[in-house]
Amino acid sequence: MAGMNFAQWGNDLYTGRRSYPIVQRRRRWFTVAGVLAIASIAVILIKGLTLGIDFRGGTEFTVTDASTTEQQIAIDTVHDVLPDEEPRVAIVGGSSVRVQTEEVTEAQEAQLVTDLATAYGVDESAVTTSFVGPTWGAGVSMRALWGTVVFILAAALFMAVYFRAWRMSVAAIVAMLGDLLISAGVYAAIGWEVTPSTIIGFLTILGFSLYDKMVVFDKVRENTADVLTQTRSTYAERANLAVNQTLVRSINTSVVALLPVASILFVGAFLLGAGTLRDLSLSLFVGIAVGAASSLFLATPLDVALREREPKIAAHTRSVLEARAGLVAEGGHDAEVAAYTTGSAQLIPGQHQGNRAQPRRRRGH
Repeated sequence: MAGMNFAQWGNDLYTGRRSYPIVQRRRRWFTVAGVLAIASIAVILIKGLTLGIDFRGGTEFTVTDASTTEQQIAIDTVHDVLPDEEPRVAIVGGSSVRVQTEEVTEAQEAQLVTDLATAYGVDESAVTTSFVGPTWGAGVSMRALWGTVVFILAAALFMAVYFRAWRMSVAAIVAMLGDLLISAGVYAAIGWEVTPSTIIGFLTILGFSLYDKMVVFDKVRENTADVLTQTRSTYAERANLAVNQTLVRSINTSVVALLPVASILFVGAFLLGAGTLRDLSLSLFVGIAVGAASSLFLATPLDVALREREPKIAAHTRSVLEARAGLVAEGGHDAEVAAYTTGSAQLIPGQHQGNRAQPRRRRGH
């Protein structure tokens, strides 16, 4: 975009002077989305999600104001008391060490408190313990699952009623599930613990993803409201115009949302260590980025793929393409043929559309 400012670029996208064939290249985006989804499933199955103590249950020890934050010290200390245990150790707040183990007895808990205090050079009062039972963990997991399911069903019903088109609802839900799957795959690949804060982050990104897709689909509905009453452009071309018209808005919204989340992620991951900020911000950062991309490159192209299976849309698309091919074959002897062949009557990426990019109704008789 050399020599062109962002505002001018956005204006050109809205008027149709500049356009990108996003919908027309939908097979490419479907392939990319499929590869990412398969990779995410593979990572989750092979490596698995690292569930926090709130989901799996166990005992947690927190050493405050430790003289050192060396994690191996905690691992060796736990092994001295529980030889078969594989503790999960993390640094919290820069000077505290969190150690999570399976459920231990009262005697083992007291021994670990004493040994951890000695190993990290603090008083025993600086070592706090908390216990989460397996029943509580199972309950939290089930509530998180039901919360996600209810949200998705409610979103599907709302979109089907609002747009009065079940195919848009299906396309949006499939894209949202893809957002959730890829976000979970990234989380599994990094290996950070899945905590209730992570689940809150996932539900939040589903809300952001739904909002972004509704904005794009609302423009698609506006552009395609009279698509069957004209023969200048197809449903796919009108939908592609809508994607281009909302491209700048999606970029702006995503950047504005990602900047503060990135700051929180940096603070939570590198300055404060493991904790609620880190768990929440990572899921938000990945989900917002993936959700914005799927709204443009997956949801709308998928809607077009489904709509083109409708007999009316399929017949209209054939008639437009046949009429266009016939006009081009005539050699361009009149203004109408010239309009088609230069791209001012159809939505061809890269061609100047001007006012002709706007929906044109067929004249009444």
